[in-house]
Amino acid sequence: MARRVCLVHYHEIGLKGKNRYIFENRLVDNISHTLAADPAVDRIRRVSGHVLVELTDDGASARVAKTLLQVPGVARVSQAWRCGLDEDEYCEAAVRALGEAGAFETFKVHAHRASTSYQLHSIDINRLVGGVLCEHFPDKKVQMHQPDVQVNVLVNQGDVFVYALSERGCGGLPVGTAGKVVTLLSSGFDSPVATWSVGRRGAVCVPIHFSGRPMTSDTSEYLTQDICQALAPSGIVGRLYVVPFGARQREISLVVPEKLRILMYRRVMFAVAERIARLEGAKALVTGESLGQVASQTLENIAAVDEIATIPVLRPLIGSDKQEIITRSKQIGTYEISSETAPDCCTLFMPRRPETHARMQEIHAAWNAFDHDAMIEDLVSHVEYIDFDQCPSYKAPKCLRHRHKELGPAWTDGGEDPGFSIPTVFADKLEQEGQSESIAKGGSET
Repeated sequence: MARRVCLVHYHEIGLKGKNRYIFENRLVDNISHTLAADPAVDRIRRVSGHVLVELTDDGASARVAKTLLQVPGVARVSQAWRCGLDEDEYCEAAVRALGEAGAFETFKVHAHRASTSYQLHSIDINRLVGGVLCEHFPDKKVQMHQPDVQVNVLVNQGDVFVYALSERGCGGLPVGTAGKVVTLLSSGFDSPVATWSVGRRGAVCVPIHFSGRPMTSDTSEYLTQDICQALAPSGIVGRLYVVPFGARQREISLVVPEKLRILMYRRVMFAVAERIARLEGAKALVTGESLGQVASQTLENIAAVDEIATIPVLRPLIGSDKQEIITRSKQIGTYEISSETAPDCCTLFMPRRPETHARMQEIHAAWNAFDHDAMIEDLVSHVEYIDFDQCPSYKAPKCLRHRHKELGPAWTDGGEDPGFSIPTVFADKLEQEGQSESIAKGGSET
C-alpha cells in the first residue's frame, strides 16, 4: 500500500565528494531538530541521493513540506507516494499524484532508476506509467517539452517514489558546516536578510543587537527577538546578544565632529562585535550593508570602519538594492516585523550632514578624541543575551554557558555575580591563544 512521504532533494551537497556524508548527516540532524515537535513525523533517514521523511498521517505532508522548504541545504521537497516494486501499485500512485496536481492540460512521465537491479529500464517505466495515465486522463495530452505537470517515478533502494507535487527550497548548505559568524542585527530589513543569507551558506549565526537603551525604549530589542523567532525554521540562530549603546553614543556625539558620529558609532560596534566573536569562536562579522545605500556605506566609509576589525567582515547584500532585499525579507518571514517602527541606536544622535567620503586622518583624530578602549571594555562587560533552541549546531562558549530564556546580563547567574567579568575572561582567552595585547583591548591605536 502506498504511503505519503516527503522526499528531500539536495544539489550542492551532491558535489562534496568524500566529505559528502558529513553534509548529509548534518542535514538529517537539522531536519530532525526542525521537525522534532511535529507529531506526524515518524522517521527521518538518508536514502540514496535524498533524505526521506516518513509520516504517520498522509494529510500532514503539505504542512511538513512547507517547514522543510525553509531549511538550508534543502533544494527541493516533493510530496511523494512511497510504493513497493509492484507495477500496479506505483501506477496507481502515479494516477493519484497526477490527480492532485491541480488544473493542467499537458503532462509527461519521467522515470529514474537509482537502483539498476530493477528489471525494467527507465524508458519501459515511462511507457508503462504513461499508458496508465492516458487511460485515466483521456482528455489530457502528453507533451515531452515544458509540460504543465511532470510525474516523477524514482526507483530507489527497493522502493518506488512517485510524485508530481514538488516545490523549490531555499537551497544552500546545512547550517553547521561552515563555522560560526557574528552578525550585526537591527530591526530593519537589511540585517535579517544578511543573517539569513550567511546562514543559508552553512554558517551558525550569532546576532548582536546594539540598542539605544537607555536613551530610547527597548522596543527594537523585542523586534530583533521576533526576527530570530521568525528565522527559527531555518535553524541558523543560536543566541542573540544585546548591547545597551545609547549612553555611549551620547558621549561620542559630544566630543567628535558631528559629520563623523556615525563612523565612530560603527567603529565601536565593530570592536565590540569582534570581542564577542572571539569569545564565541566565530571567524567573521556579518553586516547588512549595501554599497551606497546610505552615507556610511560608501567605499571610503566602509574602509574607515573596517580598519578596526582584525577578522573578515562579510557583506552578503553589498550588490543588492532595497527592492531585492525587501522581496527576500518577505520570503523568509521577517518583512512584517521589520516594517514596524522602533527607535534604536541607528536613529540616535544622527548628524544633519554625515560624512560620505571620510579621510583617514580625520577618522583617526576623531577616534582618539575619546577613550575608546575603556568604552569598548565597558560595553562588553554589560552585554546581555538570550538563547534560542532552534540551532542544534550552536555551542555556547564555556565562559557564557549559562542559558538565558529571557534577555539577561551575560555575567550573572540568578542575579548574582559569579566573580569574573567578560573582559577578564576574554583577556585570558587571548593570552592562551597567544594573541597580542592590542587586540585584547579592542584593536590597535589608529
